[in-house]
Amino acid sequence: MARCAFFLLALLFCLLRDAQAQPPAKQSLKLWYKQPANQWVEALPIGNGRIGGMVYGGILEDQIQFNEATLWTGEPREYQREGAATYLPQIRQLIAYGKQAEAEKLAEEHFMGRRSNEADYEPKKNAWFASVRNLPNEKTSPISATFDERNWKTMNVPTAEGWERAGLEGLDGAVWFRTTFELPQAWAGKDVVLDMGRIRDQDFTYLNGELVGTSEGIAKNRRYTIPASKLRIGKNQLAIQVINLFDKGGFIGVKTGQPTFVVYPVGKKPTDGVPLSKPFRYWIQDNNPPASPRYQADYQPFGNLWLRFSKQGPATNYRFELDLEKAISRVTYTSDGVRFTREYLASAPDQVMAVHLTAGKPGQINFEATLASPHQQSSVRSVDNQTIALSVQVKNGALRGESLLRIQTKKGKVNVVGDKLVIADADEATLFLTAGTNFKTYKDVSGDLATLSQKPLQALRSKSFDAIKADHIREYQTYFNTLSLDLGASPNEALPTDERLQRFEKSHDPALAALYLQYGRYLLISSSRPSRNNQFAGALPSQPANLQGIWNDLLTPPWGSKYTTNINLEMNYWPAEMLNLSACHEPLFSAIDELVESGRKTAKAHYNARGWVLHHNTDVWRGTAPINASNHGIWVTGGAWLSHHLWEHYRYTQDRDFLQKRAYPVMKEAAQFFVDFLVKDSKTGWLISTPSNSPEHGGLVAGPTMDHQIIRDLFKNCMAASEALNTDATFRDTLKTMYSQIAPNQIGKHGQLQEWLQDVDDPNDHHRHVSHLWGVHPGTDMTWDDTPDLMKAARQSLLERGDEGTGWSLAWKINFWARFRDGNHAYNMLKLLFRPAISPEGTTGGGSYPNLFDAHPPFQIDGNFGGASGIGEMLLQSQGKTIDLLPALPSELPTGYINGICAQGGFVLNIRWQNGQLSGVDVTSKAGQPCVLRYGDRQIQLPTEKGKTYRLDGNLKRI
Repeated sequence: MARCAFFLLALLFCLLRDAQAQPPAKQSLKLWYKQPANQWVEALPIGNGRIGGMVYGGILEDQIQFNEATLWTGEPREYQREGAATYLPQIRQLIAYGKQAEAEKLAEEHFMGRRSNEADYEPKKNAWFASVRNLPNEKTSPISATFDERNWKTMNVPTAEGWERAGLEGLDGAVWFRTTFELPQAWAGKDVVLDMGRIRDQDFTYLNGELVGTSEGIAKNRRYTIPASKLRIGKNQLAIQVINLFDKGGFIGVKTGQPTFVVYPVGKKPTDGVPLSKPFRYWIQDNNPPASPRYQADYQPFGNLWLRFSKQGPATNYRFELDLEKAISRVTYTSDGVRFTREYLASAPDQVMAVHLTAGKPGQINFEATLASPHQQSSVRSVDNQTIALSVQVKNGALRGESLLRIQTKKGKVNVVGDKLVIADADEATLFLTAGTNFKTYKDVSGDLATLSQKPLQALRSKSFDAIKADHIREYQTYFNTLSLDLGASPNEALPTDERLQRFEKSHDPALAALYLQYGRYLLISSSRPSRNNQFAGALPSQPANLQGIWNDLLTPPWGSKYTTNINLEMNYWPAEMLNLSACHEPLFSAIDELVESGRKTAKAHYNARGWVLHHNTDVWRGTAPINASNHGIWVTGGAWLSHHLWEHYRYTQDRDFLQKRAYPVMKEAAQFFVDFLVKDSKTGWLISTPSNSPEHGGLVAGPTMDHQIIRDLFKNCMAASEALNTDATFRDTLKTMYSQIAPNQIGKHGQLQEWLQDVDDPNDHHRHVSHLWGVHPGTDMTWDDTPDLMKAARQSLLERGDEGTGWSLAWKINFWARFRDGNHAYNMLKLLFRPAISPEGTTGGGSYPNLFDAHPPFQIDGNFGGASGIGEMLLQSQGKTIDLLPALPSELPTGYINGICAQGGFVLNIRWQNGQLSGVDVTSKAGQPCVLRYGDRQIQLPTEKGKTYRLDGNLKRI
């Protein structure tokens, strides 16, 4: 018995040893679903850095909504307001005297940037307005109670996201609506309230032919009191003219539990009222108002590829997926005993989007393909017997686009019928879609559409889909395969992605966190690709990822789908260096080069300063001036923050040539601006930033904490760069002197880090921006090693601000808690970021959509990138003097590994851990710099040689 027991124990030991020696089972890096997308935030994204597509995966009808990175509204122009600097002293003085409202008013009138069309807009608008208001009160007028609107279309109200989501995409102008309500006999002789909630933007409301109310502005609830003398017992007729000159339009309701679109007696509650008849009938009176003055341009959708299938019965065994390892979306299902497969990809080497259709039996591919666009000025034409073309012209803008769609089939028949490609009885088929615009640079729109719409197709005439696919995967994986991650397994991995999201908060699914990090990397590769790895590189305008990457389906997208530079653009690139995608930083650096050119003009015109400046937003035309409103648009440290990315790239790569020729000149000019801009505060003697703003919070002020943190960071990095390059000693001394005089971080009466010069923080303030913690992340103004008291104060501020927030705000907080070395709190924030944004009860707060897109809501891609960065920060930090291993490892991730994560100093690390403890680390040195590793209270310094790898165990001892 004893020998038998010993034998069994020995066998068990060998089995366990062999199991541990085997590499862990590879986790699936796929998003997948049991059903097609019903809405855009369920579709799956593909992209090659320039062309982006959203795949819906429908069975009988499929849609691929697509974009091209350079299709924007607007045109090249000057954004700065010449002479604005003459008002700067007065604005500063008003702020110093505590007259914030007066300062904001003066700045609004004289300091904001120039808008497009502002010089001649008012006369044109007045003439157009007079024409749409010229409606006599007679039977032919919509205001008449007897007008016959039966041939009008209908719309369900409210349209919370604007009438664009109700079929009027891109509409600006005047639209009439008609509806009725029934007045009860019991209300005879009573005045009533008509409640229609909020309207974008102006309404003229008529009851039974008489004007009963008019108002303007989204902030005003339309509650009109109607005298009893104007009412009729029984049916009453409403006619509402809604005028919207730009952006979203229509009835948007209210964000309260109170009912709207009701009539109720004065003195009663809305719940006591009678409803307006729904849906409303509508008529578009005029959809061509004069182009409204705009501070900046909007990123535009390009078009839609529609596939409509015939000769198919009901589908079974349906699966819709996105393969992150190959950057391919796929649909599979069985119909009438035949297995159908579609593959979708966006190739960077060949600059084409391809859809490949196959079937398990010959002759089963039958469908028609069409192109369409939401742009009013668009058309589709036949090119040849295999190709159709879509042409678009942006409304009131300089940019035109062309997209070509060509079909290749194996057997079967292809016909062009009107503007459709019709495919019958093919064994397989491949669709190739290209897109290009006349955009050349931010100041040149003389580009040739054919370069990127026609030439890629010509180059593909002799190339098979298999070859295109192989080249696509090979090129994509040069980026993606640089990092692998395993955070542990769970049974939830077998579930569809949308179900995993629903369960994440209350079940253990660490693999979803790993999938999310890799999805963030996938999105960055797909939306911010250097152009050098394709045959058309010289023709490609390189654009950074915007607020939605390169994916947008709206002519009036949220926040213009621009580049918001008071955090959102920068957050897009937080994963680039650390998660081994340094090359994806390149489009941002190209944009910075252009922003320097326009930023010099803004610095001179608005501040009479040297160097360059960028305020809180920019667009494809590289506007750098203050925009929107003076209470948040005058924020001066966008250029300084972008300069941080240049320095980070150098720190991670140790690329001295990049520092000397590209980064330092930009950083120096950004610093020169602040040398001229900073002024001495009369009360404290500190150098302060004024006027400015703590982003979107607290209005126009002097000395917001975030500004000073970013400026110190810029000065510190400039000094370090000039020392490394042995240049500009005099300028370095100037920065050193000023650095010590900049207003310091301060701890307030609640133990918090102050957001402003004055101690006025409200502990109950839960604003989405936490700007004054910039020095914790992504900056290094505060660290546990050097300023522990400030770190404790910053932590207190974050506790007071709370865990809730919009999607990108949740992502930022993950990074904060990781820097605070509180992995469990960081992981709890990840749970909030994964919270489903679409629930049975409707949209919640910040979280994730079914396709894992970040929900502000609506969609903003920065949360995806910030979330991926936050997971990385839990595992490795190198912002200080040491490389910290597992600095914020959550207890829910006790075992795992990450291979390919990068650290400043030019190091690539493979990190392994078990049972919550470091088990080993490999360090590859790319630059031969000294390496200081720290894990807990253990620390080791390694002198390294370029190209060599160093292996250490969990105690940081060399193996």
